[in-house]
Amino acid sequence: MMLPKKLKERIEEESKKLDISEEEFIVEALSEYLKIDPEYRMEVHLALSEKYLKEAEEFLEKGDYTQASEKVWGAASQIVKALAAKRGKALRSHRELHVFVSEIRRELRDPEISTLWLSANSLHQNFYENWLPEETVKDGMKNIRKFVKRIKELIK
Repeated sequence: MMLPKKLKERIEEESKKLDISEEEFIVEALSEYLKIDPEYRMEVHLALSEKYLKEAEEFLEKGDYTQASEKVWGAASQIVKALAAKRGKALRSHRELHVFVSEIRRELRDPEISTLWLSANSLHQNFYENWLPEETVKDGMKNIRKFVKRIKELIK
């Protein structure tokens, strides 16, 4: 789909303000406009999580640890948003993501959820700072695979 230059620039600008991907911004905007039900939003977030996880793997293979870090963060945040959508909630900020993950941790009585989530946050920061060594990014990727799997179990 071809979008006018000004519209593309506006989408890019707004998604950066919200610290989300342009793709997610478009999905959220259309979901609001079309009054999409939570089940559909859950499916969209699940699909984005899987897409970002796959892209992270591809970036790891290429040795692009900065981009892999951001895609891993995307996969983790999208799976959290999928669970929230299933429960009728929309998470729109980093704070809301953190609070919701804390709720999951308490619900499951599992402190590892917080530890795995913190890996995602370190990788998100690495996208901007590019300071993590290769092994740390790879370990973080393993943690996020585990985190995504655990959250998917709650969605089922």
